[in-house]
Amino acid sequence: MVAISPADVGKRVTTRRRVPGGHRDAVGVLESWRDGVLTIRKRDGSLVEIAEDTLAAAKVVPPPAR
Repeated sequence: MVAISPADVGKRVTTRRRVPGGHRDAVGVLESWRDGVLTIRKRDGSLVEIAEDTLAAAKVVPPPAR
């Protein structure tokens, strides 16, 4: 179930997307959602771009424990 939307930009999210041969997960801050592409900044600072139509599941999650 995909339970995020463009209104969640700025929040921490977890995503699962379909890729050839299986799935890939990404957790981080949803930085943008434009023209069907989500951009997520992971904890290590890297950016992940995800095509909206490949999302299998996604939700808002709490900040990481410190």
